Amino acid sequence: MLHMRSIWNGVISFGLVRIPIKLVNATESHAVPFREIHTEDGGRIRHRKFCELEDREVTAQEISRGYEEADGTIIPITDEDLAHLPIPTARTIEIVTFVPEDSIDPLQMSAAYYLAAGRAPAARPYTLLREALKRGNRVAIAKFALRGRERLGMLRVVGEAIALHGLLWPDEVRGPEGIAPDADVTLHDKELNLADDLVDALSEVGLEDLRDEYREAVEEVVAAKISGEALPEVPETERVVEVLDLTTALERSVRAVRGEPEVKRSPQRGTTRSSPKETGGRKSTSKAEKKTASPARKPTSKTSRTEKQKTTAKSTAGKTPSKKTPSRKRSA
Repeated sequence: MLHMRSIWNGVISFGLVRIPIKLVNATESHAVPFREIHTEDGGRIRHRKFCELEDREVTAQEISRGYEEADGTIIPITDEDLAHLPIPTARTIEIVTFVPEDSIDPLQMSAAYYLAAGRAPAARPYTLLREALKRGNRVAIAKFALRGRERLGMLRVVGEAIALHGLLWPDEVRGPEGIAPDADVTLHDKELNLADDLVDALSEVGLEDLRDEYREAVEEVVAAKISGEALPEVPETERVVEVLDLTTALERSVRAVRGEPEVKRSPQRGTTRSSPKETGGRKSTSKAEKKTASPARKPTSKTSRTEKQKTTAKSTAGKTPSKKTPSRKRSA
């Protein structure tokens, strides 16, 4: 860790214990770097800094900071001026409290750093703070100054090192009011169970298995341009399959994640889906009987109008007409 360049040197204030530390970046970007160029001739675009009064380009060594007043007047602020800040956190990571790690809202977390022991005498108090965090299963909340402003931070143990996560101040985090849907939604048990199955299936993928496919694709395009080869073929966009309902979408998602073959809908499944309508029909028994009786009357009327008049409505409803019935009536 010590071979990494420190971006800030100071001390951790742990009560009366002071631990010299070096702040180093805990993360790095692997994004493919691009440069701005002139579209017409490919010339490199440079952003140069000019002094407005002298109208000439200045070097980084000639640039300092200043505060602009409302009337446009610039007040120079030097490093020596900032060294006289009336706060203890100018060069100190001051621990102010200890809290459970799950009490920190992830929305507050920003940049991450490692804290390396500054000098050999710092090893013992550094280890003491690390073990105190481990034993208490807590994280330390601290205030520190970095890049011209006081910041809030969280100290936690990562392996055998102490990491510092920059935190936004509570008033810098926006509330979620007005974000969630206003509609009153009722979820069915089957939908919730399928969602649980999908979560379980996706949970089999570990973070170590993930990679930046976009960066790899950009590198492939760049490599083709350098070698003069044809650019990679753009994969065809998958045909959008119409999903009739949320349950179907969940079922297909679970099968896709698990690598199971697509199951075609069977006639039996379709009958099951229309079961609510059948149930609704069975509730009205009189309507069902009328529908059954109606076809029975039609063949009776076609056979003989005279027989229909002799046959009562009660015997006709719900019975299939028979040739024997009218023969008995004639004998009588």
